[in-house]
Amino acid sequence: MSYSSEVISRARAILAQRKADRESENAAKLQAAYAKMPRLKEIDMALVSTMAQAAQAAFLQGSDGKEALEQARQTNLQLQQERNALAAQLGFLTEEPICPDCGGTGYVGAQMCHCLKELCAAQQRKEMGAAFQNAGFETFKLDYYSDAVIPQLKTSPRLVMEKTLDSCRRYARGFTMDSGNLLLSGGTGLGKTHLALAIGAAVGEQGYSVCYETAAGLFGKLEKAKFTPSVENSREADKLESCDLLILDDLGTEMPSQFVTAALYGLLNARLLAKRPMIITTNLNVDEAASRYSMQIASRLYGEFKRLTFLGSDIRILKSRE
Repeated sequence: MSYSSEVISRARAILAQRKADRESENAAKLQAAYAKMPRLKEIDMALVSTMAQAAQAAFLQGSDGKEALEQARQTNLQLQQERNALAAQLGFLTEEPICPDCGGTGYVGAQMCHCLKELCAAQQRKEMGAAFQNAGFETFKLDYYSDAVIPQLKTSPRLVMEKTLDSCRRYARGFTMDSGNLLLSGGTGLGKTHLALAIGAAVGEQGYSVCYETAAGLFGKLEKAKFTPSVENSREADKLESCDLLILDDLGTEMPSQFVTAALYGLLNARLLAKRPMIITTNLNVDEAASRYSMQIASRLYGEFKRLTFLGSDIRILKSRE
C-alpha cells in the first residue's frame, strides 16, 4: 500500500512550504521580541556560548572536564530561567514547529508522520477528482429498489441490492492488494457507478492509490499513449496499470475497435498478473462480452472477477418522476 509518487511529492512540497512559513513567522516574532527586550537577544547569544563551552568540556579529562561541564550546565539553566521570565513579560512564546511530532520533516524515524499522511490523503482526494467528491455508501438509497418478489428469481430487487451493498462495504472496509476484483453487472441506472465510486473513495482514504476512468476515457488515454507518445500521455497510461485500485466504469459503452480489444486484453492481463485489484462496471453479460471483445476477455471478466448483480428499475427515471 502506498500513495503515488506524485501525491507524496505534492504533499511534501506543501509541508515544506508550511514549515518555511512557520519558521519565517517565528523568526519575525523573535526579532520583534529582541527589539522590545534587548536582554533577550543577549541571553540567546549566551546560550549558544554555553553550548559551545559544554562541547569543549566534554573533551577535557578528569575532574577539570566534569567541573567545566557542570558550570556550563548551571549557567545554561540560569539563562533559560531568565529567558522564560522575560518571554512571559513580553507574551512571547517559544518558537513552535509546524508539527510537534516530526518538526515539519514529515517523518518520525522511518515512519511517515500523521501530518504528512493527512496532506497525502488530501492530495489523493484531489487527484481522484470530482467524481469522488459526493461518493459514499451513506447516500446509496435502497428505497428505490422494489421489495416485490420476482417469481423466476424467488427474490426481490431490494434483497438482491441489500446483499450487493453489503458486499461492497465489506470489500472497501477490508481492502488489501489481495482483495481481488469486482464486476458490477446489471442494467442502466441501477447504481453501479455510485457503489464503485463509494468503494474507491473509502479505499483512497486508507492510503491506497485509486484511479477512476470511464471506458471511453480509459481507452482514449491508452490510444494517446500509443499513437501520440509524450511524457504526459505515458504517465497517464502508466497510472492505469500501476495504481493500487483501478475503477473502469461502463465497459461496453466505448466505440468498439481492434485497438480497444487489444488494449483491454493487455490491461487486464497486466493487472491480473501483478495482482492489482480492479472494479469494472458493465451492462454486458458473458455472451455479449465474448461477442464484443473476445472469449479470452470474457473468460477473464467472468472467471477472475467476483460478480455482484444489480437488479431493479432505472433509478434516474424513478427520480425524475418524484
